[in-house]
Amino acid sequence: MAYEEVKISVIIVSYNVKHFLEQCLQSVRMATAGIEAEIWVVDNHSTDGSVAYLRPRFPEVVFIENKENLGFSAANNQAIRQCRGEYVLLLNPDTIIGEESIRTLCFFMDEHPQAGGTGVKMLNAHGVFLPESKRSFPSPWVSFCKIFGLSKLFPRTKLFARYSLPYLNPSQQHRVDVLAGAFMMLRHEALDKAGLLDESFFMYGEDIDLSYRLVLNGYVNYYVPERILHYKGESTKRNDMSFVKNFYGAMLIFYKKHYPRSGWVVSFFIRLAIGIRALTAAAGRSSAKKDRKKIKKRRMLILCKEAHFDAIKAAGIKRMPELEFVNLWDLEQERVMDAICRRNQMKLFTDIAFCFPDVRFEQMLLFMDTLPNKKTMYHIYNKTSDRLVSPTKQ
Repeated sequence: MAYEEVKISVIIVSYNVKHFLEQCLQSVRMATAGIEAEIWVVDNHSTDGSVAYLRPRFPEVVFIENKENLGFSAANNQAIRQCRGEYVLLLNPDTIIGEESIRTLCFFMDEHPQAGGTGVKMLNAHGVFLPESKRSFPSPWVSFCKIFGLSKLFPRTKLFARYSLPYLNPSQQHRVDVLAGAFMMLRHEALDKAGLLDESFFMYGEDIDLSYRLVLNGYVNYYVPERILHYKGESTKRNDMSFVKNFYGAMLIFYKKHYPRSGWVVSFFIRLAIGIRALTAAAGRSSAKKDRKKIKKRRMLILCKEAHFDAIKAAGIKRMPELEFVNLWDLEQERVMDAICRRNQMKLFTDIAFCFPDVRFEQMLLFMDTLPNKKTMYHIYNKTSDRLVSPTKQ
């Protein structure tokens, strides 16, 4: 089937994250300006009034309201079956994309007809690169090295560290195996050949499975260092036991489907991995609590025009009563790029808030990528909705 009328279809599956989704849709609206695009939101029976809240704010979006939570794969497939884009972007609701991102990646796909899909450079809310942005297929050996820590011990060795490919420069383009489900830009014709997302994966693993089938059908997957923000990437959930069980459970489905001869050996190691991660998760949660106690007072820097400062300051104090100082970086006096040059000064702040549209999403992402800091939390204030969006407490 030829896809000519629409350049790209953006599909977002959402469940009870209306303010994250609002911000995501704002960034998608900016990124699709001037492009023949359609935007789909599949709501998996949210109870937070997401659709009623967002539909009047984004009349260009097609909303599908499910009567139950169908899971990530089934919900995406609902929209994929109806969309008409030459390219299909599967996007998580807790993401922010840059104004030029979609245009850049469409051009990349146009120039690489063998590309089945592309992934991007994902940053978490500290500006830290998320290793799940580029991965290899989890063969039994690759998974063994990850489960037992060999990939961490030898991160520069291809033999042991192939799962997250840490030896590949995250600022350069590469051929990779796996596209992360948080941002998968796919060629629609490749989807027609490889098939839709496998609905036996309720959550996690479906991106690995689809990436695998794209390669089996003769396509190449690429990692392109186009920045996006992913608030709740896998790295932020590694100490959550429900995540651990769901993630490794998805791996079992993948092995039974694509490595049927691996049998009880792989099953044993997967279950052993769940046990190991349960112990490390408990230790991680304890450590995280200690780290949180260390930050008794917080200092926030707000990058905005002076007229917007008081509203953002009030929102910040309401969200974080422990804020000790709130300072203004007046964008009518100084540029965002000037702040990036003040590395040492920026390290003084525990929190940095950007005001949209005073700061473009591209500028926010460049700032975060240039100044990653595990001790600094990034926030975005949307002047349209007068709301501060942060990684927690939504």
